[in-house]
Amino acid sequence: MKEEFLHFAWKYGLYIKESFRTPAGDLIEVLHPGEYNRDSGPDFFNARIRYNGIEWAGNVEIHLRASHFETHGHNRDHAYDNTILHVVGEDDKKVFTAGGTELMNVVIKTEEEVLDRYLNLVNNPLTIACQEELPRTDKFRIYNWINALTIERLEEKYVKVKEILSSTGNDWEETFYRVMARYFGFRVNSEPFEMLSKTVPLKLLRKHGDNLLQAEALLFGAAGMLEEGLFRDALSDGYYSDLVREFRMLSAKYGIKPVHGWLWKFSKLRPVNFPTIRIAQMASLVSSKEGLFARVIEAGQTDVLKSLFKTKASEYWDNHYVFGRKGNRMDKKTGEEAVNIFLINAVIPVLFAYGKFHGSDEICSRALNYLESLPPEENRIVREWRDAGIEPASASDTQGLLMLRENYCARRRCLECRIGASLIMEGSALKREDELMLEP
Repeated sequence: MKEEFLHFAWKYGLYIKESFRTPAGDLIEVLHPGEYNRDSGPDFFNARIRYNGIEWAGNVEIHLRASHFETHGHNRDHAYDNTILHVVGEDDKKVFTAGGTELMNVVIKTEEEVLDRYLNLVNNPLTIACQEELPRTDKFRIYNWINALTIERLEEKYVKVKEILSSTGNDWEETFYRVMARYFGFRVNSEPFEMLSKTVPLKLLRKHGDNLLQAEALLFGAAGMLEEGLFRDALSDGYYSDLVREFRMLSAKYGIKPVHGWLWKFSKLRPVNFPTIRIAQMASLVSSKEGLFARVIEAGQTDVLKSLFKTKASEYWDNHYVFGRKGNRMDKKTGEEAVNIFLINAVIPVLFAYGKFHGSDEICSRALNYLESLPPEENRIVREWRDAGIEPASASDTQGLLMLRENYCARRRCLECRIGASLIMEGSALKREDELMLEP
């Protein structure tokens, strides 16, 4: 058992009330468990209890063993001086606050069935611990939780976007370009694409926006893809030679230091997703649309937003996938699926972050509406949820399910999951039924 389970049991009163007594044997009535504290300091603030006809108000600290109060150094921290109750799984030692007051250690005895349900979940070998229980779980509660997790996922990304924004001097166009570049490489080439966006900032690309060859030269050269010997068949290729010539001039002018060409991954990728094709598409997109993020903010319907990111690599790539080697002729356009993935992972999170940063509920709501208008994603994790009986209706649902799988199921945070918490508390007497909708 983990300490977090005792936190859970205390917060929701999932313990045997008759056994909750002072060391002298007096029954303790918990009037309010207090406010759960996730930061430093006591576990619960402003709790209220009563025994021997006297009401006490203060903080509550919880440990598996009473001796952990000293192990964690709380006996030297005056922040714990106002602790009125030390709730423990085992009373193995008398403990004192930094002010010298002896704490009242009270053993909490949890309901056996509740503990069993908790242990069955956290020790379940299935990836989704509650998979077998989901069919009989209230669907409204499930989808309400998924919607909340979609927002939680966007909130997490907002923090990351703010960090990038700070590094760009609060330049939203540059910030959007960096996030956009990362997802141009999908998952497999996200890191080198991010490095590329820092090596060739948007402002530099925009200086050469009216010359696609130079924009391509900047990106391919800074990506290390014009290094001699990287593409053996490229030496006699006229387009490749033009890029090399342009980049030599531009790198000398701007002092560009390319990333290593060997960082890029080609294996196990469909040719249309080769980093060469994706870089060419990014060059075309950035060169053709000035103020791209401003257009994102102004876009109304989802179709308008999608149209901004439908781009085509330059003519050379119609019959090439790598430098110097011809293939079957095919326009290298960004397909519908690629655009949707790009909107879900890059465009919508930055738009949501922009709305949150500026306190615009309208923009945040628009970002969520875009997610709801896009089809559900197709990947391994989404398939796992389908196998468990959860059918997503939109990209908003799949984003919530990804958050649930990665941040809760994989970490066995069942106590903090509304679904897991409801299953653990099943059959227990709660103060209010709607408490099941709160974060445990």
